[in-house]
This record gives sequence, C-alpha cells and structure tokens, in this order.
Amino acid sequence: MRSGVIAQKLGMTRIFTGAGEHVPVTVLKLGGCQVVAHRTKDRNGYTAVQLGIGRAKVKNVSKAERGRFAVATVEPKLKLAEFRVEEDSLLPVGAEITADHFVIGQFVDVTGTSTGKGFAGPMKRWNFGGLRATHGVSISHRSHGSTGGRQDPGKTFKNKKMAGHLGAERVTTLNLRVVELDIDRGLILVEGAVPGTSGSWIYVRDAVKKALPKDAPKPGKYRMADAVASGASVEETGATA
Repeated sequence: MRSGVIAQKLGMTRIFTGAGEHVPVTVLKLGGCQVVAHRTKDRNGYTAVQLGIGRAKVKNVSKAERGRFAVATVEPKLKLAEFRVEEDSLLPVGAEITADHFVIGQFVDVTGTSTGKGFAGPMKRWNFGGLRATHGVSISHRSHGSTGGRQDPGKTFKNKKMAGHLGAERVTTLNLRVVELDIDRGLILVEGAVPGTSGSWIYVRDAVKKALPKDAPKPGKYRMADAVASGASVEETGATA
C-alpha cells in the first residue's frame, strides 16, 4: 500500500488523443506536497505518513505546530492529511512527492468536498419527477408531495428524501484514469470530473479496486529538499519501481 498525495484542483479542460478523440480531464496540481511526520505502530498503533501542502502564514500557526514543522525542517503547511501505508512504504520526512508518483494509464481514487449548492428542492437534490402540471395541482409543481403515512405510523421516518442542504459533503470518486503527467509543473491530469470547486484540496491515491501497474514506483517517487536546492534530478532522488 503506497502513500497518496494532496493536490489542488485547478479546473477542467480537454486533451486530444492521436486518433483525434477528445478526453475531458481535471487538472490537479502538486505544489510542494511534503512528508511532515510519520505514524508508527509502536508509538501510535498504526503506520501512516502525514503530508502537508500549501504555505501557511506563520502568525496563523500555533507555537506547538511551528515546533513540529521545525523538527521536520519544512515550512508551515496550509493543509495536512494522513495516508495509511505499509511499514516498507514510509517515505522519508521532508521528501517532496512529485507528479510521477503515479504513472500514465493507472487508476486512482480521488476524495474531495463537493460543491455546496445551499438549500435545494427535491427535484434538484434527489431527481424527483415533480407533481402534475394540471388536474388539481396548484403552485406546488416542484414539491415532493406526501412525506409520511396516516395515523399509522403517524410520523415521517428519518432519512426521508426531502428538500434540504445540497452539496458540501465528502465525496470519493473511484477508478479515474491518469491520462497525462507534467512533472516539471507538478500536474496530474485525470479523466473525468473530480468533486470540489476549483482551488479546493483533493486527496489522490491508488485505486483500491484496480491492480497497481507493475511500473509504478515503490514506495513512491519523491525528491529531497537538499537535492532540489543542489539541482539534482528527480531520478537521482526518487525511489525505483
């Protein structure tokens, strides 16, 4: 089990294949996604890596958090997340995961917070058909109609599909194919739509229902901060498949 990554959704576009067919893709950017800390079985009861992305203002970071980032020798991060991994898949603290952590053609699962749409009616929220256009229906054509029984049970059951708040929920989309990678700019192009608005944070990891490609790097592809400063290439610092 490899680590996932935190990415920022830039938006959607399309690319063309050699046959002239267009493929709709979502562009995800890895901007300084670094390993901040480890979670070990001896100390925490499970094995995971904690990743951070984005640059946070120091005045908005608590003193304790600043100390944790100082120990890892990384800048304060705006967004943190943990990914469960095997013990042999722990990436070194301070490592910056690059876009070629994934390979073209592999499938990934993406998780994000869906776009909030506020209070929505049953037709928009649950795809109800609505009431009739005539024959006694007046002013309530887009309503959901009756919501409960009569004297028995005499109430509306919980989880009944009704009008209410739509969106702003944690959503996971499975089996999106990686179409293209831009290692220099840290871009991952995945086929199809990804939950969330442009600029939101997205969690990307290997698909659980698809086999990992044999050429996928293990435990992952990364570069160290000192290697970046000295101008070393990703191939010199990253893990091999």
